Amino acid sequence: MNGVVLNPADTGLEVIDLQADAAFARRALHARDTALQMEGMKRLASAFVERPATILQELVKAAVSLCGADSAGISIEREDGSEDAFYEWVATAGDYEGFLDAILPRNPSACGVCLERGRPQLFRVSKKFFDILGVVAPLVTDGILLPWQVEQTRGTIFIMAHGRDEAFDSEDVRLMQFLADFAAMGVRQQRQQKLLMQRERATAAAAMANDLAHKINNPLQSLTNLLYLAAGGAGGGDAKELAQQAATDLDRLSALVKRLLELPKA
Repeated sequence: MNGVVLNPADTGLEVIDLQADAAFARRALHARDTALQMEGMKRLASAFVERPATILQELVKAAVSLCGADSAGISIEREDGSEDAFYEWVATAGDYEGFLDAILPRNPSACGVCLERGRPQLFRVSKKFFDILGVVAPLVTDGILLPWQVEQTRGTIFIMAHGRDEAFDSEDVRLMQFLADFAAMGVRQQRQQKLLMQRERATAAAAMANDLAHKINNPLQSLTNLLYLAAGGAGGGDAKELAQQAATDLDRLSALVKRLLELPKA
């Protein structure tokens, strides 16, 4: 699909394929500071290696700084998403910083249009859209939205202006394409870290379960012996003492079983 696919009057969203927008192609708004861009990329590379858990947030902060945006964000399709809760904003910066972890519907959605087309989009958001969502937020007077994908997981990265009608140009699109690729790598790295942690927890849980199993064997064996003695009438008048010993072993056994049940599942 080309051009505008959403009716702004109905949805409050205007989404334009940049490949079909000659007016955008003519924009030349910024004098580029190469040193600033290189410093920003250096910070991103450092975060990717040293602080991978923060990389998505670092990306949107860099997008605001390097593109002169008022806000930036990263969305992701939720694995268990429903029609009303399909996209999640996993990183935000600038004026939209307070919308971190916001949940958006599948439709109407600029993210959905961008992912369907698989290309950078120009978008604008009017009050009508926020009225549909039931939220109050600065309008988007100029914005760029780019797709990213890691295996079956998809999302977008976007920058926004909240008062300027022409805030971004083709150089911003090129820079944002780099950041979109970085976002995909960041999501992949975070997923790999999560899997490693799950495996480590599973290994630790298995070791603890094995240790507890050995500990459980002691009171269980003691209980077996006591019940055998009680059944055979051994001990004569010591039935009360046997019962007290059994109660003690049962308490030990119960505590160990509880610890086993609390172990994380693999």
